[in-house]
Amino acid sequence: MARRLRFIPENSLVEVTARTVQGRFLLKPGPGWAEVFVGILARAQELYPIRLHAFVALSNHFHLLASPDDAQQLAAFMRHVMTNLSKEAGRRHGWHGPLFERRYQAIVVTGEAYAQVERLTYILRHGAKEGLVARPEEWPGPHCARALRTGEPVHGVWISRTAQWAAANRGQRLSDEEASTPYELQLEPPPCWAHWSPDRYRRQIVELLEQIARETAERHRREATTPLGVAAILAQDPHATPSSSKRAPAPLVHAASRKMRREFYAMYAAFVGAFYEAVERLQAGSDNPKFPAGAFAPPLQLAPG
Repeated sequence: MARRLRFIPENSLVEVTARTVQGRFLLKPGPGWAEVFVGILARAQELYPIRLHAFVALSNHFHLLASPDDAQQLAAFMRHVMTNLSKEAGRRHGWHGPLFERRYQAIVVTGEAYAQVERLTYILRHGAKEGLVARPEEWPGPHCARALRTGEPVHGVWISRTAQWAAANRGQRLSDEEASTPYELQLEPPPCWAHWSPDRYRRQIVELLEQIARETAERHRREATTPLGVAAILAQDPHATPSSSKRAPAPLVHAASRKMRREFYAMYAAFVGAFYEAVERLQAGSDNPKFPAGAFAPPLQLAPG
C-alpha cells in the first residue's frame, strides 16, 4: 500500500506517532532514559523550532502533539529525533539495524477545541490506559504528565556523540557526562487553549489527570485487575515483543465533526491532485512545476509519494 502524501496545512496541529520494529520494547524506561529522550527532543526543537504541546514514550512507541510551521519542518525535526533515538536506544540495548518499523505517522488535528483536547487527553492517558500504572504520572519513562501537572520545566540532556568521536580520534576519552549539555524542552498549551494563563492551563491538566486516574481505577475494579507496576516495567526484556497488539487503520484527520472531516478530505484531495500535476510537469522537463505549498518535490528518477 502506497504511503500517503505528507499534507500539513499551514499552522496545523498534528499528532505524531512512531513505533519500534516488530513492537520490541527498545524504548523501555531505564536509568537516565527520560532525560536522554527529552534532551533529543529539546535539541531537535533548538535546530527546528517546532511548537510542542505534549509527549510520551512507552516501551515500543512514542507520541508527540506538535504545531509545525509546515510538513518540511516536521520532517526535519523528526529525522533528527528518530535518528538519535535509534542511536541511543541501540547503544543501550545492543540493537543493530533500524529501530523504527517505518516512517513516522503524522495526523492533522482540526482547529476544533474538542478534537484538540481529545488528542491531548489521549496522550496523557498513556501508561494508565494500557494497564501499566495507576496514574500517568507514575510512568517511569518519558511523559509530559508530571511537568504539565506541576508547571515545572522539562529538563533533559544532549550527549554529543560527535564530541566523543572527535576526542577518540585525538586518543582521548570523553565520558557521557563530559559530553552532555543540559537542555530545557519548551512546552506550550495546544492552540485552543493558547490564550489561557499558565495557572488556568495547569488546573485543567490536573482535572484531566484526575479524571484519567478515576477511570483507570474503576476499570481495574470492574475487571478485577491491577496495574503491571513500575518494577515489572523496568524488568522488561528490551528485545521482547508484546503478546498481542491492537492496531487500527490510521485516520486521515482527527476531527470532532463530520463537516470539518469532509472539509479536510476535500483539501487533501485538491492537494493530491495539484501534487501529481506538478510531478507530470517535472517529468516533462518543466523548470517550474509549481508544487502545492508544503509539498515535497520528489527526485525526478523516483516515483512520487
